Amino acid sequence: MLLAGEAWRSAFDAMQRAAWRLETLPVCRVPQEEETIAEFLAGGPVTREATQPWFDRVQAYVADGRSVGRVHVVTRPLSDYLRFEFAYYRHNVEAGEDVRILDVTGRPNPLERAPDFWMFDRSRVVLMHYEADGTQISRELHDGDPEPFREYQRIALSESVPFEKYVKSLAV
Repeated sequence: MLLAGEAWRSAFDAMQRAAWRLETLPVCRVPQEEETIAEFLAGGPVTREATQPWFDRVQAYVADGRSVGRVHVVTRPLSDYLRFEFAYYRHNVEAGEDVRILDVTGRPNPLERAPDFWMFDRSRVVLMHYEADGTQISRELHDGDPEPFREYQRIALSESVPFEKYVKSLAV
């Protein structure tokens, strides 16, 4: 089943305990971000207003006792897109999202074969599909065993560091 629009939104709203994301790509291209990315690359800030809908949703989930988290696998130097996304992550963390970074620069990637995905309540998995250039093409509800994705999550969480700690390490 492919998820878009309200079906995609309802995947989040239907979660009972947690939504969690593994991001593995250095670039994701989605039409609704193009203008904001261009402004960022021209030197403009990524304001909270630009992220307000996600900020509000995360705050509401967290206030309701649910959690939202992600691990992004990165390699330095960071791509322009990752620098942009890191600007977004500051707001996600402020809203209550547990954002973590797994830097695989100069070391083997323990998640090299893992796909990008969202996992809801550690049981429902949505695979994120992209073209080679990072253009998102679809979101697909996985109808198989979620156990491999729980293992990807376990590895990602054990190998990553909190976003704020990672950002501080870049400034050293």
